[in-house]
Amino acid sequence: MPRASGRKTAVAGATKRAAAARRTRPAARPSGAQGPRLRARAIARALKRLYPETRIALHFGDPFQLYLATVLSAQCTDVMVNRVTPELFARYPSPAALAAAPRESIEALIRPTGFFRNKAKSIQEGARRVAEVYGGQLPGTMDELLTVAGVGRKTANVILGNAFGVPGIPVDTHVQRLTQRLGLTREQDPVKIEFELMALLPRREWTDFSHRLIDHGRAVCQARKPRCAECALLALCPAGRKSTRGAGP
Repeated sequence: MPRASGRKTAVAGATKRAAAARRTRPAARPSGAQGPRLRARAIARALKRLYPETRIALHFGDPFQLYLATVLSAQCTDVMVNRVTPELFARYPSPAALAAAPRESIEALIRPTGFFRNKAKSIQEGARRVAEVYGGQLPGTMDELLTVAGVGRKTANVILGNAFGVPGIPVDTHVQRLTQRLGLTREQDPVKIEFELMALLPRREWTDFSHRLIDHGRAVCQARKPRCAECALLALCPAGRKSTRGAGP
């Protein structure tokens, strides 16, 4: 599995593409009678035009490395994780090596990612299970992944979609925020959001749809100050239309 890269470039160009899209032709807004599936697919098409080459921002070379990077990314930026993981991967190139390492050494390596003691405990316990139960190979099913320390449905979907090619919708804070603003869900629970989105979109689109929501959340639809007036999804976004109603040019 080649190391992922390029999200920064995709996000950097998003604002220009969004502005161009708004100047030319706003996305069509499906009527309520057309239902949430058509709205979701219209949103997916618009996001694909904005971020055609989307991919995960974390760097990894195999499924186990992606497991490590994803666990470390909790409450930490992908940029920081990508600074830390090369030395971690080089020093402990296999689950068995990580399982046998002194805990203090692991903590020292991953300290910049925050919550380093809990993360070190999780990845070492996970490495031990992978080494002892799964023959040193990270498993490739949801049920098996959920038995590995530090893995919930979000992390499992990240691993399955990006390391095994199994479609899934990881619901992080960006995905949760954007799907609520776009009116695709009213749920607060990430697992319920995941299953709602799965019902709205073709399975083959799940992984990239999640990536593109993250891209758009970083580029345009930020948590505190979303740039609704310049967003290419404005015509499809109830929250955006509400926030711009009555605003001057």
